[in-house]
Amino acid sequence: MDSVRGQGSIQMLLTAEQDAQHIVNSARTSKTARLRQAKDEAEREVQLYRTKMEAEYQKMISDTSGSSGSNVKRLEEETDAKIKNLKESSSKVRSDIVSMLMKYVTTVKT
Repeated sequence: MDSVRGQGSIQMLLTAEQDAQHIVNSARTSKTARLRQAKDEAEREVQLYRTKMEAEYQKMISDTSGSSGSNVKRLEEETDAKIKNLKESSSKVRSDIVSMLMKYVTTVKT
């Protein structure tokens, strides 16, 4: 009777071992599937982030290049205004400077 009981115990142990192996294999499969899913999600997030950053970069480039044209125009306007002011200032004192220069050129020191 002990041998029958021993064989029954061995059979139960073998069955339990097979069940445990099935559980381990199932857990491995689930883990692998979860890892693949996490990898896919991470790749999607990276792609979304990359797309967003690229769009921001392109917008910044277009804003910068567009404003450079307006900066050039603004600088040209400022330069023209300064030149106009200098011409007006010089025309106001032109006659005084010409007469002063004529006085020094025509005056002879002895």
